[in-house]
Amino acid sequence: MTDAFKKDESHIAARDLPSIGYFEGRAHYYPIRVFYEDTDFSGVVYYANYLRFLERARSSFFRLAGVGHAELLDRDPPLAFVIRKINLDYKASAKIDDVLSVMTTYDVFKGARLLVTQKIFRNGQLILTADSEAACIDLSGRPRRAPKEMMEKLRPYLAN
Repeated sequence: MTDAFKKDESHIAARDLPSIGYFEGRAHYYPIRVFYEDTDFSGVVYYANYLRFLERARSSFFRLAGVGHAELLDRDPPLAFVIRKINLDYKASAKIDDVLSVMTTYDVFKGARLLVTQKIFRNGQLILTADSEAACIDLSGRPRRAPKEMMEKLRPYLAN
């Protein structure tokens, strides 16, 4: 690869990085713009794509709180989070070019389980609610307690 094609990212300013949202109290807010790829043939967000929006918001919450997925995988044993169950309640449809805000709260951490509440808004209108249970697992799929350091970083954001 020639020097002309090497990517030097040292010049990238914080303003140029993708937004990972912000905290207001316990709640994390993550902005989403609806693109053409998110919609079905009618210009309405395809129902399963809301799951992607929710995942991005949960991961961004972790990242902003100082918890990285890559760091969890680098542990001994390597750890990851999976969604064990999720309940979605669709209230209204989002459409192409809409600006959405995903609000996420991590409510309770019990053993390997993490209870999460999420809401998606468009211009202040609630369009979706989601209640999920995530589980911390090792790479063989067995539930594992979350690392103490991770718990300390998330404690200020938990309801309990």
